[in-house]
Amino acid sequence: MISLDPKDVPARDKQSSRGRRDKVNAAPFALIGAGPPLEYDRGMVTEFGHFALILAFLVAIVQMVVPMAGAHKRWPGWMAVAEPAATTQFLLIGFSFLALTWAFLTSDFSLRLVYLNSHSAKPLIYKISGVWGNHEGSMLLWVLILSLFGAMAAWFGGNLPPGLRARVLSVQAAIGVAFIAFILFTSNPFERMPVPPFDGQDLNPLLQDPGLAFHPPFLYLGYVGLSICFSFAVAALIEGRVDAAWARWVRPWTLAAWVCLTIGIALGSWWAYYELGWGGFWFWDPVENASFMPWLLAAALLHSAIVVEKRESLKSWTILLAILAFGFSLIGTFIVRSGVITSVHSFASDPERGVFILLILVVFTGGALTLFAARSGVMQARGVFGIVSRESALVANNILLAVSAFVVFVGTLWPLVAEMAFDRKLSVGPPFFDMAFTPFMLILGLLLPFGSMLAWKRGSASRVARQLAPAFFLALALLGLTWVLQTGRSLLGPMGVFLGAWLIGGAVTDLISRTGQNRDWSRLRRLPRADWGKSIAHAGLGITMLGIAGLTAWEQEDIRIAQIGEPFEVAGFELELLGVEEIQGPNYYATQGEVAIRSDGDEIARLFPQKRNYPVAQMPTTEAAIDYRFLRDLYVVIGDEQSGGGWVIRTYLKPLANWIWGGAILMALGGFVSLSDRRFRVAAGAGKRTAAKGVPAE
Repeated sequence: MISLDPKDVPARDKQSSRGRRDKVNAAPFALIGAGPPLEYDRGMVTEFGHFALILAFLVAIVQMVVPMAGAHKRWPGWMAVAEPAATTQFLLIGFSFLALTWAFLTSDFSLRLVYLNSHSAKPLIYKISGVWGNHEGSMLLWVLILSLFGAMAAWFGGNLPPGLRARVLSVQAAIGVAFIAFILFTSNPFERMPVPPFDGQDLNPLLQDPGLAFHPPFLYLGYVGLSICFSFAVAALIEGRVDAAWARWVRPWTLAAWVCLTIGIALGSWWAYYELGWGGFWFWDPVENASFMPWLLAAALLHSAIVVEKRESLKSWTILLAILAFGFSLIGTFIVRSGVITSVHSFASDPERGVFILLILVVFTGGALTLFAARSGVMQARGVFGIVSRESALVANNILLAVSAFVVFVGTLWPLVAEMAFDRKLSVGPPFFDMAFTPFMLILGLLLPFGSMLAWKRGSASRVARQLAPAFFLALALLGLTWVLQTGRSLLGPMGVFLGAWLIGGAVTDLISRTGQNRDWSRLRRLPRADWGKSIAHAGLGITMLGIAGLTAWEQEDIRIAQIGEPFEVAGFELELLGVEEIQGPNYYATQGEVAIRSDGDEIARLFPQKRNYPVAQMPTTEAAIDYRFLRDLYVVIGDEQSGGGWVIRTYLKPLANWIWGGAILMALGGFVSLSDRRFRVAAGAGKRTAAKGVPAE
């Protein structure tokens, strides 16, 4: 995302702002014969918020030190400090966040952050989203979510062994200490203005959108949610126990983080599609990649933890993935906030902040990897399995996801490496990522239905192949049909249709196979929700691949100067610019066109594309108008008026565009369905019994 760079208020503006504020407030104060209670109350709330954040920092230090020492010495009283400390830390940071939100809601421009990112005329929803639409506020949201996951581990971890629970909460608190210190010492959201201005500079207009209001919270829930997996991994290394019960406890947290990341990435992609005016859904921007890499590693961790739980294998690899997944979240934080890589989404470019985050990254990721190397002997695998088995398929899944994440990592950081090492300015764009990343996803898509149906330990390849044969031939037939219908153009579209149909067909076949040879459909009602969730998520991935292939292969574009009242044709549709008018929004002015869409002579839609200008921020934005349909979108953008008459109109036909986000919704839904499975409750059932035994992983 984008945030305004901090600027001091010019002295002239400070004086005039103070004068205007005094005039506005003088009459009410004169009537009641007292000082300014409203200003005083608002100021006190934010001061209390600042104080609460400092207290949370002190509580986090106690939570970091005391339970860890208690677990080492086996002192129950010291270990018991972890739970109330985690709750207290969350409540204090929550109050601090609410105090900052109150400052935005009441337009308290005595806070520098509110002045730089808000305006009195801004709609309410964007006053709220303005809290995290900047560096300082977003970091406060970051630590709020961090403390939330720690508190939830305390609330729902009652069946965890006391030593493991204390260590998990202690490691989680250590991360909190680092980031609260980062906020307090380099990014204080409660910094005051010497002279409060009359009004603010407004939030970046690109962020004044419902998609961007919800995108960052979900993204942070995923980013920061991986911290609890990291804490479980480090605690297990310290304790020297990695077993099936540990994997059962880690899986729900990993799944929850992955689901939130999926929703957050999808919301960001959807926003870029309809808001930026170029109609793309992914540009391989460094900040986009920063969220995508943890998503890939979280998916690998989720599948790897299954093997640990079922077969007590891949222990070392699963611990390593838990460390790397959160490590890449920290790398993403560094990329966004350090300024080392240029991106339209960057929050800040302060070297001091970048060095601080880099230090956090080195300490936690480097320390965890060092501990991992030192304790590798306690993670010996027990289970054995054949080459043709579900375990082997999950290993292949993990390799493909990890290597694809590494490819994205190299492509993202290579411009920085080239500039530092070779003094060369390089740009790594979509062509590189499309060529280097796509093959791994193609192989993963081909293997996924086959691997998910193999038996544990030793499977039958021929049996699974016979079951999947109808799905394979159906996908192959759709490939051929698509190739014929598109009259011999690129193979990308047909291959995408094949892969998507193969994944969807494989997910359906997997469910049908559970009904037995006699096709007892009542068995489906008794299937564990985790199995339903897996099939829904795999089918969602297939739908997303179908959407990406269709949009990439068959998109059509038309750019022209359209005259009012003169129809023109695009991709078999007739469009007519009926008129253009100037309108006024709550905090912007806009040029709005009215475009009629006709098919076979009948009007099927009327679109109103806009070109907005926000006078406070002095920034224009494009608001595309889209006719959403099941199989295609018709996307219209209005440009500038031409000196010779007419307006620039850009029109796109985007086949299967909505399938991209529909598939993402299905993937997230599959995750939610799996989370509702009682077997995924922390320390439930068999996990609880295994934990009681306390069997070491040796």
